[in-house]
Amino acid sequence: MNSSELERLRARYANDEPTTGEDPVFSEAAASAFGADGRRHAPFAGMPTLLDVPHQNTLDGLDIALVGVPMDLGVSNRPGARFGPRALRAIERVGPYNHALRLTPNARHRIADVGDVPLSSRFNLGRCLQDIEAFFGKVRAAGVRPLAVGGDHSITFPILKALGAGRPPGLIHIDAHCDTGAPFEGEKFHHGGPFRQAVLAGVLDPTRCVQIGIRGSSDYLWEFSRDAGMTVIHAEAVDALGIERVTAMAREVVGEGPVYVSFDVDGLDPAFAPGTGTPEVGGLTPREAQRLLRGLAGIDVVGGDVVEVAPQYDPSNNTAHVGAQMLFEILSLMCYPRKPRP
Repeated sequence: MNSSELERLRARYANDEPTTGEDPVFSEAAASAFGADGRRHAPFAGMPTLLDVPHQNTLDGLDIALVGVPMDLGVSNRPGARFGPRALRAIERVGPYNHALRLTPNARHRIADVGDVPLSSRFNLGRCLQDIEAFFGKVRAAGVRPLAVGGDHSITFPILKALGAGRPPGLIHIDAHCDTGAPFEGEKFHHGGPFRQAVLAGVLDPTRCVQIGIRGSSDYLWEFSRDAGMTVIHAEAVDALGIERVTAMAREVVGEGPVYVSFDVDGLDPAFAPGTGTPEVGGLTPREAQRLLRGLAGIDVVGGDVVEVAPQYDPSNNTAHVGAQMLFEILSLMCYPRKPRP
């Protein structure tokens, strides 16, 4: 290095400023992370919120609302996803900058954690589903896009009832299971059937649905997906096709209309996300899931969720951490500028 280059670097970086640079995207991210006094919020201090966004008790002035839905009365195996929202709120150091999409979601959008859906019963599944639908109906009426944290996957049906009435969206669904099962022991609103019920209720367009990462011994239960016209991509097909091809297929299926993104953490291999109720060996890696979601940038995401994080089955806390990261990836999609398909 010659002396003039060294002097240039000293002039630009040898100061007490916490951030420097000319890249406007980096400057925007830094402005979001650091206060006017140059200090950054300590991740271990203060009240925890989803993705460290501000807490707000109302929907006023928001573009996107992060919402906890602590309900797992629809599980068929291990309970515990009711603790998912609390576990994700405790995760720090996720965001605020998405380096792959060169995007800082909260720099240009008004985003807040509005707390949890007020549930009127801890015992009655039907009443809880009504409460969830009513809450997300208010979110839609306010012109706010929701991003939910469950809870088990049964919560997605009432959310879709609220968001999809009169405008059935398409679906990007990452999961080990299609969740289009029939009634089970007298109950049709369990976590294995929300998308069957959404299609039958007319609030989800099955021809614009793609389900990715499907595997396990319950495949015989998902005949509805194929019969309704959903695109089902098994986990082994992801290996054979490659992430880029799977992403291109997903974009083709959902097209340019409104899309809901639902991420069940059991779509990931239990080596990475053991803290869930129905783990299935042979799933996606977190990096594959990130590449897939990031490849969808530009689609019209009207809402989404991350579900089935049951932290008590994971002493490492990895499941909550990867769940929070996938929540951030979906939030980034919701904030990414719309662009037509190539």
